Amino acid sequence: MGIEQRFNVPFIAGMALKEKQIQQNYRPVIAVHKWFARRPGTLFRGLMLAEFGDDDLERMFFESNDFSGLRIADPFMGGGTPLIEANRIGCDVIGFDVNPMAAWVVREEIQGLDLNSYRQAANELVSTLQDQIGAYYRTSCPLYGDPDVPVKSFLWVKVLECDACSFTFDLFPGYLLAEDRRHPKNVVVCHKCGALNEVAERRAPGHCHACDVILSIAGPARQGRCTCPCCGYENRYPGDRRAPLNHRLFAIEYYNPERKPVHKGRFFKKPDPDDIARVEAAREHWRRMDERFVPDEPIPPGDETSRLHRWGYSRYRQMFNPRQLLGLEASCRLIADVPNERIRAALATNLSDLLRYQNMLCRYDTMALKSLDVFSIHGFPVGLVQCESNLLGIINGSGVNVGSGGWSNIVRKYIRAKSYCEAPFEVRSEGKRKIRVPIDGEWIGDCANSTRRRIAIHCANSAQVALPAGTLDAVFTDPPYFGNVQYGELMDFCYVWLRRLAPPGTEGFDRPSTRSTDELTGNVTQLRGLEHFAEGLASVYSHMAEALKPEAPLVFTYHHNKLDAYCAVGLAILDAGLTCSATLPCPAEMGGSIHIRGTASSIVDTVFVCRDSRVRHAGKETSATVADLVVIVAHDLAQLKIAGRAATHGDARCVLFGHLTRVAVEQLRPDWNRSATTAEKLSHLRNRMVAFGEVEALARQAAEASCKPKSPVHTVSVQKTMGVLS
Repeated sequence: MGIEQRFNVPFIAGMALKEKQIQQNYRPVIAVHKWFARRPGTLFRGLMLAEFGDDDLERMFFESNDFSGLRIADPFMGGGTPLIEANRIGCDVIGFDVNPMAAWVVREEIQGLDLNSYRQAANELVSTLQDQIGAYYRTSCPLYGDPDVPVKSFLWVKVLECDACSFTFDLFPGYLLAEDRRHPKNVVVCHKCGALNEVAERRAPGHCHACDVILSIAGPARQGRCTCPCCGYENRYPGDRRAPLNHRLFAIEYYNPERKPVHKGRFFKKPDPDDIARVEAAREHWRRMDERFVPDEPIPPGDETSRLHRWGYSRYRQMFNPRQLLGLEASCRLIADVPNERIRAALATNLSDLLRYQNMLCRYDTMALKSLDVFSIHGFPVGLVQCESNLLGIINGSGVNVGSGGWSNIVRKYIRAKSYCEAPFEVRSEGKRKIRVPIDGEWIGDCANSTRRRIAIHCANSAQVALPAGTLDAVFTDPPYFGNVQYGELMDFCYVWLRRLAPPGTEGFDRPSTRSTDELTGNVTQLRGLEHFAEGLASVYSHMAEALKPEAPLVFTYHHNKLDAYCAVGLAILDAGLTCSATLPCPAEMGGSIHIRGTASSIVDTVFVCRDSRVRHAGKETSATVADLVVIVAHDLAQLKIAGRAATHGDARCVLFGHLTRVAVEQLRPDWNRSATTAEKLSHLRNRMVAFGEVEALARQAAEASCKPKSPVHTVSVQKTMGVLS
């Protein structure tokens, strides 16, 4: 028995849905460092237990498991989810990624750490920073007259010099600073005097309390145009810029620990002369500092980074203001002086993760009233209003962090992440209650209680590494998304800082950039398209298939909105000499993610279970028909509904694409010609898939069938269901 017989779609899909809502509550280890599009740990735990266990999956899930002696590989490890789950249940693991940041992050996640020593070093670092630069993150409270309170966020607006009269003016897209969801009233910036006004109605905000002008919610900056308030000339931005636009500090959100118990809402203020003086003092402090760690690398052209170029950013250092550069340089110096190499690496990882909050591309969420880090979407969003978070962080009287984006936040999350590695748990739902279930006997790491596990993490192209034939018990992976999600371009933002703190000889860190010609994501700048993706995926899968033991699975997750992207997957499976013994649906993204919300994208992955095509794993041999296809897709959607996911049309489409791929692989396998051109092979796969009919109509038909009260779809084993389409 294996995944095909033992996997429980409703149970694992339900667990994955819950995890993706608040992933750090289910898998705190992900807080070691940001990575993109992490798949649910609960999904890969379920897959591994279904493959290697010999009991009911739901029972095994909440019990300790030990599969020591098994060897698991991940050729596209990214953030490391499959490797972490395999290591946790005792397996030896080997992982590869062409991005050196991925190798660093996964190594940091799995490698053991003396938490007491780390905690002491981190506290000393934050305390020293407080002494050195803490004064630049203070303000006064005009509401209660308190002279010295911590700043939570500094809010800046871009300014533009008029092309006609040289007058400098603000580029406000809107004047609403805070909505009345988490604050008693709406906070509106006066466009004339800059005063902050608390108003009850956004539709009729009334007059400014300071200058009596009629307040406005809409700002003048729209779609790259803004009229000069002095001469009336319509300026365009960003235009052909040689340097980034300057910023003006227009508001501060602060925290008053003494008054918070009786105060309703947040604390906002217009900057006063002392606040401006602190900005200038930090700028002067930075000007006088002999910098050693701030990167001066140019930003290379790219699909994402070219947007930065359009806004005048030519070097990474330009993405930070002087106070941020001062704090980051001071942090790097303190980290570099830590004598223990393991602790130094942990703190360097913290600084790298901190960068996403400490830059001048962060935005302010006017509803949630918090900073949105630069990677809140998978790109470099250049907005007109920026949020600078307190570098040190704020801890209230109860020991809880206030706000996000500071050292205290990063350290707390890291301690929680590494504590989870020592004592992992699962979360069981009992009604509305969430019960944390300790899994005694499992742990994540390289050594515990004199037990050592083999861990090999490499920055390398997995198609080119030496792997002896028949040595892998399984491959579990989440391959790159074929689309313009530029992990290399994005991770360079952290890499140019981290490589200054990394030990000499760190694998991959001799490169000036994390970017690689071996990346499989589509990239217009690098002329990488579908054929490059298909060939690269096929090369990796073929290499992994040779290293697998007989009948061992290659299991991967995948979803995409375009059928052509699945043709590449089918090509890779066929070229590797594999076949699909199962295609399983499972939620793998968070529906509320900024890059998904409001789009037709699906949150559901297809899990492809592949084995040696010379061994028959599916059910009886039958011819697949349109009716068969609709039945099985409807069945999968019904299974997701049991798990708590009411499938969207996008979900139905992705599930359908997964099954079309499986059918095409099965039907083309006997006469597959690996030596044909990539274009020919992709064409064969597409023709076989579209032969079933128009995919949008099929997806709608399956979705409707899954919702019928007397639907013929029943919950049956994966093995039997797969047999319908064999």
